Amino acid sequence: MNRLRITNWFFALILCVPCAAQTEGNNVFGPDHILQVDIDFYSSSYWNELQEEYDGEQNYIPAAITIATEAGTTTLDSVGIRLKGNSSMNHPGNKKPFKVDFNRFISGQAYDLLKKLNFNNGFKDPTFTRAKVFLDLCEDAGVLAPRATFAEVRYNGEAWGFYTVVEQIDDQFLDRSIGDDDGMLFKAGSNFGPGSDEASLVYEGPEASDYGDAYELKMNESDDWSDFIEFIEFINTASDEQFENNLADHLDLQAYLRSAALDNLFVNLDSYTLSARNYYLYQNTTLGRWQWIKWDCNETFGSYAMGVPGDMTELDVEFDGGNYDRPLLERILANDNLKNAYLAEMCELRELYFNSEYLDPRLDAIQALIQSAVYNDSNKMYSNADFAANFDNNLGTGGPGGGGGPGGALYGLHPFVADRGDFVDDEVDCTGLSVSHAAALQPITVFPNPSDGRLTLSWNAEAEYPTIGVYGLQGQLVHTINTALRPTSYELNLPSGLYFLRRPEWATTDAVKLQIIR
Repeated sequence: MNRLRITNWFFALILCVPCAAQTEGNNVFGPDHILQVDIDFYSSSYWNELQEEYDGEQNYIPAAITIATEAGTTTLDSVGIRLKGNSSMNHPGNKKPFKVDFNRFISGQAYDLLKKLNFNNGFKDPTFTRAKVFLDLCEDAGVLAPRATFAEVRYNGEAWGFYTVVEQIDDQFLDRSIGDDDGMLFKAGSNFGPGSDEASLVYEGPEASDYGDAYELKMNESDDWSDFIEFIEFINTASDEQFENNLADHLDLQAYLRSAALDNLFVNLDSYTLSARNYYLYQNTTLGRWQWIKWDCNETFGSYAMGVPGDMTELDVEFDGGNYDRPLLERILANDNLKNAYLAEMCELRELYFNSEYLDPRLDAIQALIQSAVYNDSNKMYSNADFAANFDNNLGTGGPGGGGGPGGALYGLHPFVADRGDFVDDEVDCTGLSVSHAAALQPITVFPNPSDGRLTLSWNAEAEYPTIGVYGLQGQLVHTINTALRPTSYELNLPSGLYFLRRPEWATTDAVKLQIIR
């Protein structure tokens, strides 16, 4: 595939205020490892209490927790534990997903500077790998999503199972990933069971009550939905011209296009695209725009279809929800320039990340890392043979909502990447894309951000930036990057601090913030 550097996938990683050298969760979500987690409930009837709370008020029950990592072992008393999840609660036996709240009963208590962790039970994934490899790729590709790792869990000394541990989306996540945690954070509702409302971004009216349980406001003491509803109203009622010209004023557009393109590549349909759930929207007060954050990615690799016919490796690259109303995605794909920007993101992701050269070694490494722990899990949903086979072969499941609907297949991970990639190559002519609408583009992208001085820059292929200046907080030029000599990756020998990258002709408001932490 021809490489296409047409877009600048700007998102709020480039807006980070000065932060502490120690980042929340670095020990938990550091190099690939398996945590050892012992939960000791104080009550002998803890299992009945967990189930009763799940069916009732969903209160946490107290326990002590001991977590061992490569950095050491820590025990915390009086943490909160509760069961969580929807379809994953259908996992056979007692191996249910759960959440840990470290400061539920002791204010300010944290582990690795984190307040909460989510433990997912491998529902509908014989490999235990789908969520981990997808979320790792999100981090590599600059797509807002939580981090993930693995854990072997014991309840009161009894081996309970092998889990995927996922970062909580909260103020700590926002502060770490984008440097802004003062805005409103909405979570798409579960849309699970009769009477539940879809988080479809369809405009239902001006009042919060018009949206039922479709969205949940997770952060904002004022309980003010007005900006969120105005955003939904714009999506649905703006003229075609207004939608194209002004969508980027409301939404961190390029980042969303990249996120949506990644969902399509991985056929992650248990998302806004089809089920209308498993995402957050955050109103970044620094950007003045909404940002899209992924959530619950265990059914990537085409594992969720629910009525979408055919081979999931051949899902239309412009799939917009089919018979379901998904106005944000529908209107983007109905606009030639916005659609081209979306396809350009898909092309770049396909070349850099969604390919066998990138993913096969990651899949192999995860399989080698977790195989022994998976085999030791006597409470898992699938057999050891299923674990080994599903990396390379499809499995028929007969479970609800599998690939192709009930009774469909769980796609083999390696062949899915190869087959899906070949299909996308045939469907999208990456050399023929053009984007004439400049509002969808940002001048330059920096990743990662914060950085230790080693970074990657990208920008609109039509722009010519022979040099880019690095400026200090007082506006002084401290370094000049010669882009002609090194067109992609750079290393800046600068001390820790906040800097700004810009061309001399740019307005200062177009400068890109760069945080260096050493």
